[in-house]
Formats: sequence, C-alpha cells, structure tokens
Amino acid sequence: MKSKLGRLLMVLFVVLSVVLPIASTTNAATTQNTTLTDKHLNAIKKKGYITVGLSADYPPYEFHQTIKGQDKIVGFDISIAEKIAKDLGVKLKINEMGFDALLGALKTGKIDMIISGMSKTPEREKEVTFSKSYLDVKQVVMAKKEDAAKLKSSSDYEGVKVGVQKQSFQEELAQKELFGAKVTSLQKMTDLVLNLQNNKIKAIVIEKPVADAYIAQNKDFVLTKTTFAQATKETAVALPKDAPALTAAVNRSITQINKQGLLKGYQAKANKLMFQKNSFFSQYGSYFVKGTLYTIELAVIGVFFGVVLGTLLAFMKRSRNWLLKAIAIVYIEFIRGTPLLIQVFIAFFGAQMLGLGLSALISSMIAVSLNSAAYVAEIIRSGINSVKPGQMEAARSLGLTQTASMRYVVLPQAIKNILPALGNEFITILKDSSVVSVIGVSELMFETGVVQGASFKPFYPLIIASLIYFVLTFGISRALAVFEKRLAASN
Repeated sequence: MKSKLGRLLMVLFVVLSVVLPIASTTNAATTQNTTLTDKHLNAIKKKGYITVGLSADYPPYEFHQTIKGQDKIVGFDISIAEKIAKDLGVKLKINEMGFDALLGALKTGKIDMIISGMSKTPEREKEVTFSKSYLDVKQVVMAKKEDAAKLKSSSDYEGVKVGVQKQSFQEELAQKELFGAKVTSLQKMTDLVLNLQNNKIKAIVIEKPVADAYIAQNKDFVLTKTTFAQATKETAVALPKDAPALTAAVNRSITQINKQGLLKGYQAKANKLMFQKNSFFSQYGSYFVKGTLYTIELAVIGVFFGVVLGTLLAFMKRSRNWLLKAIAIVYIEFIRGTPLLIQVFIAFFGAQMLGLGLSALISSMIAVSLNSAAYVAEIIRSGINSVKPGQMEAARSLGLTQTASMRYVVLPQAIKNILPALGNEFITILKDSSVVSVIGVSELMFETGVVQGASFKPFYPLIIASLIYFVLTFGISRALAVFEKRLAASN
C-alpha cells in the first residue's frame, strides 16, 4: 500500500515539474505581449506615423518660426516628439489646436498623444495616462515693473486681476494660493500678455521658461517675488488610458532623454530659434496671406452650401407636409439657437466618435455650411414672402404650374430682396469663421495668434488682421452694391 502511494506521489511530482514551468512560461509570454503591444500602438505602427496634439503658442515649448522660407512648428516639446517618433520607427505628424481642445481630441482618437507643456494634475489623471516627467518647472508671477513691487506675497492679491491660461495648472494655482485674486482665464498666452501690456490685468501666473522668453523681449516685464507652496510642476506626455504598451515605449524614450541630458540641447536649440533677427513682414507676411486665403475659402464654401441647403430648408418650411415643415423648423431653430463654436466642436469630435476621421478643415467647412444654411433659409423664405401673392395667382391663371410659377415669376422678384441679405451673410461668415481656430484650422485669426506667439508682439499682428478683415468686407460690400445697381438697371 505504501509502495503504491509512493509511486503515485512520484508520478504527481513529475507531472507538476513539467506542467508548472510551461504554465509560468505561457503567463510570462502573455504578460510580455500585453506590455509589448496594445491597440493604440498597433494602429500607430500600421499607419506609419504618430499624431501629436499641441498648442503652438507657448515658446519655448512649441511655437511657429519661419525657417528657410517655410513655416515650421519648433520648440523643445517638438524635439521630444521627434525623439519618441524615431524610437517607435514611425514619422511624426503634428495636429495643432487650442489648448482646451487637446484632451477632447485625445479621448476621441483625433490624436495619439499630447506634448504641449502639460502638467500632471489629479483631475487630468482621471481622464488620461501620463508618462514619466521630462521637466520639472517652477511657477512664477510676471508683472509690469510698476506693479511688481506691490505683489511680494500671496496675500497681496486681494482684488488684483491675475491672468492664467484656461484649463492649466496655473489656473488652479492662482485660484488656490493667490488669496482674493480676480482670476481671468484665457485660451492663449499671447492674449494674456496683450492684456498685461494694456493694464487689463496686473499679473500672469506663468512657467519660468516662458516668462524668461517674454521678459527678454519686453523690458517692462519682470518677475515678482511671489512664491507658491506648489511652485514646481511635473511636465509630461498625456496618453490614452488604455495604452500600456504605448506608455511604456514613451517612457523608454523619456528615460533616455533624462539620462543622456538631451533636454538641455533641445532647450538651447529652441531658445536660438526664438530670437531670429529678420524683418517682421519678411518673416511673418506669409502667415497672414495663408490665413486670409483659408478665411475666404471657408466663407465661400460655407455660403455656397449654405445657399443650397438653405433653399431646400426654406421650401420645406413653406411646405404643406407637416413632417417636412417640422424638420425644417427644428433644424433652423436649433442652429440659430446655439453658438457656432459648439457646432464646430460637435462636427469635429462627433465625426470622430462616429468613425469618420475628418480633418479639422473639413469639419469646420461642414459646421460653417450647416450654420449658414439655417440663416440663409430664413433669408430666402422672407424674400419669397415679400413677393405679393397676386404674382403667383397671375402666373397660375396663365396656365403655369406651381413649380414653374415659383421659378419664373416669384423667385426672380424675390432675388432683389434676397441678394443684399445674402451679401451680409457672406460677410458675417467671413468674420465668424474665426472661431474654427480652436480646432487648429489655419484661418486668419489662427495665423494671427501664431504670429503673436512667435514674434512676442501681441498687439501689432491684431492691427494687421483687422485691416485685412476690413479690406475683405469693404471690398465685398462695394462689389455687391455695384451688382445690385446693375441688376436694378437691367430690370
């Protein structure tokens, strides 16, 4: 009995000694595979490039510069992105947009990661995964010389207007530690600097490398003696939540950057590019030309498709079919009752959630066209209603069909009333299209912001942009006036 039991135990021992190593090897391989790949890394490898989202108005992190006659986004964040792309064996693609749109773009798959001077915060860590830190940055307060002496400690800010970038670590810091301060949150650093220059705000909570860059260009700016309890922040790469392999790959690149001291070289390169000595127009004139062409393109396409869809909606609203009429009414009232900015975000992020990888430009064209259609529909409807009902009755009495009467009798008369309003709609779209800059479309206001950040001249580019808008709108108004006169003379 004992011998049988001994043999059974011996067999069991042999089986376990064979099975357990195999099982552990399989588990190790499975664990290794989960760290080697994930769906995000697979997608990047498959398409051959990694898309990095950033807001290029934050020198020396990222900013525009003209290099050998070409517009380039440069800065030490770009050098880090290039290093990560090289290590992954893929190309780098940059998707530029407003800072407050970056997290939404990452979560909806518009971009693969964010490298834009973004700091780790508990709120952000609930939504994204952060890499290892590649830079610890001190937070400071920048003010004009005449105000700096009054702002020595955090208790000196009672009732003082303090500027911060929207949805930034500095915004949180100002609200928590500058007691009694009136915090003004704006999207772009260039807008904050412009407000500081014009005494709209008295100070800006800002990162020291960025403050140093502005102080080097404007001798009226200095650092105050104000200090923060949480003065240092960790700057890292933001990645999707479910991307362990991609995160591990990015961490390997950042580890190399930190160990080899590469960041100092990246920063020196960025600082050198910041202060190129060229004339303003030779360096930035092409930006305004590019922005103007995009603005005109958006307005033309928006109004063209707006007229096509708006005409259809106008007839639907006049229809006797209650369903068509209801659809038109709901659409027109919804579009006219919501801001264009929201519609742009819905088109941009909504298309991605539906699996349509539309570019920022195409998304903005769709949003502008849909917005214009609602207003054009009301213009056309009111133009048709302005024609006396007797005109339709007279045409029908002559044997014309309803459609023919509308086409040959009513519409030609309605056009006289519609045309001025359509011209005004075109001018409105020309100006309102500036909101698409938040998703990175290179229209005039976007390019103006680019020049503000790259040139450290927040006000001068705005004057140039306003003159361009004036020339466009005034020219269109005069052209429409001449056309109306000729139309009236021909009739």
